[in-house]
Amino acid sequence: MNASFESEATIRQDLAAAYRLIALDGMDDGISTHISARLPGERFLLNPFGLRFEEIRADQLVTVNADGEVLDDPTGLGINPAGFTIHSAIHAARPDTACVLHTHTVAGVALSCLEEGLLPLNQWSLQLHDRLAYHDYEAIALDLDERQRLTADLGHCSAMVLRQHGLLTCGRDVGEAFLRMRDLERSCQAQLAAQATGRPLRLASPELAEKVARQYETWADSPHGNARAWQAERRRLTDDNHLFS
Repeated sequence: MNASFESEATIRQDLAAAYRLIALDGMDDGISTHISARLPGERFLLNPFGLRFEEIRADQLVTVNADGEVLDDPTGLGINPAGFTIHSAIHAARPDTACVLHTHTVAGVALSCLEEGLLPLNQWSLQLHDRLAYHDYEAIALDLDERQRLTADLGHCSAMVLRQHGLLTCGRDVGEAFLRMRDLERSCQAQLAAQATGRPLRLASPELAEKVARQYETWADSPHGNARAWQAERRRLTDDNHLFS
């Protein structure tokens, strides 16, 4: 479901759930990295800078505008300036994107250090055939001038490897961005595990990779698409539902 048809309460709850699921799956990095969600009126939500992902509640999320001005900050912790640089750039350049998710996992960072990047080795990675962007490292993302280069490299892709840095995914809603990140993360883990064996690697042909990528796109665009998968993920947090209200 597109975020424009969702209530702010639903977006907040989904975003809080995504933060907690990222922590539950071991894809968090202390108080670093971010997941943002678009709200109507050129606003978006970010995590308070100082809370671990497993602590975040829907009513603690910080609302900022496209210029980085904090509009609502329930905790008083503010936001990470580097998070604003990356997320504001993508939200401004990609109106089709309702959620941006960024991680610093060991597997993702390791993959980002490989010259060859992600290889067409498995079903998870094949969905990103010719749909994965790369952006060269320019130091900690505090320079607002980097935003233009970041969005130019992203183009129309919904997933990106930030060289020597980590991973990034976009989604038409929070669930789509989360599910895409989990598949990208697993792709990195599987590739590193295969490479660690030292044995020859079996790469999929471009034709097969394109077929699988289109199959994933057809599924995502179907009536239920990723919605069922996202709700199943949300149910992993059933015992903590009171934290999202």
